[in-house]
Amino acid sequence: MHLSRRGLLYGSAGVAAVSLAACGAGEESDKLTGYTGIAMPTTTSDRWVLEGADLEKRLQALGYKTILENGEDDIPTQVRQIQSMIDKGVEFLIVAAIGNTSLGEVLSHAKDKGVTIISYDRLILETPDVDYYASFDNNQVGVLQAKHIISKLGLDQNTGETFNIELFAGSLDDNNSQYFFQGGLDTLEPYIYSGAVVIPSNQTELEPTSTDKWSREVARDRMTGLLEEFYQDRPLHAVLSPYDGISRGIVEALVAADYEPGSDDFPVITGQDAELRSLKAIKEGTGQSETVFKDTRLLAEVAVKMVQSIVEGSTPDVNDLGTYDNGFKFVPSYLLDPVDVTAENYQEIVVDSGYATEEGIDDAPDDEG
Repeated sequence: MHLSRRGLLYGSAGVAAVSLAACGAGEESDKLTGYTGIAMPTTTSDRWVLEGADLEKRLQALGYKTILENGEDDIPTQVRQIQSMIDKGVEFLIVAAIGNTSLGEVLSHAKDKGVTIISYDRLILETPDVDYYASFDNNQVGVLQAKHIISKLGLDQNTGETFNIELFAGSLDDNNSQYFFQGGLDTLEPYIYSGAVVIPSNQTELEPTSTDKWSREVARDRMTGLLEEFYQDRPLHAVLSPYDGISRGIVEALVAADYEPGSDDFPVITGQDAELRSLKAIKEGTGQSETVFKDTRLLAEVAVKMVQSIVEGSTPDVNDLGTYDNGFKFVPSYLLDPVDVTAENYQEIVVDSGYATEEGIDDAPDDEG
């Protein structure tokens, strides 16, 4: 069975609950029942709240029991939550890890109990006990972001101009950060070598550009420091930012430094996750001009299909066997395609698909609360 995009989008509506074979009198069934623990990392990002609820809804619609927990960016809390799920007898774990190397011991306990472990969007490292990985083509996220900068600045038109750009990366404890960053840097690299792109800070490695816990405040403070040190006498033309929350922190620093959103000299700023606040800024031209949309409904459906396949006695579909090495093995993966979103196509991609509404975008608060 191949998971087509159309099937992922619409297939769940018509899926009936799995009917397990009845046991004879006095017999115990050895069939899996789909009892699933869902461990999400935080409620500070809209996407994880929505995805946790979506995963739970889809699994329950199949007749499976669920436990949903959010770790609130605290690794010991997530470890305790997962151990509690194991103790309660879950047969599957869908885990979006807070720390990518923090779960080896607790997942070993899970594997001892026969639990199937699905690493969800963030690859869990340094353990042999991850069975499957469900995510997006994370390298392509960075490629799309860099291509947006190239297009907006006209770098592909060989005008002879030189542009100043700064790079931001995600949290070092999230394995996806390296893929986002490398995809963007590799795409910009020819222009850096030609001299068309200059990075005045010379910060071009993952660690110095990283943003702990994907924090807006950390990003704002780093951008403030970069502006003070390197941009007193030169313009900033673009910022490669990996995530909408980071992007909004960058915008805050720029506004504080008297850059005017919407003006011709406001830097090009990328993002990811299509959060409502950022979609509003993209729509109105008052901040970042791009986000990468990862339709998390599709991702939730992939993870649920993995559980369902195993419950029904088959092997989950995967489409990548050789990209994601977690330190012990290449984890069998199903990767989805991210989509570039700008003011020109946000309605078609985000609104018309039902992911967000115009009203929801328009009513998104201008501050972070």
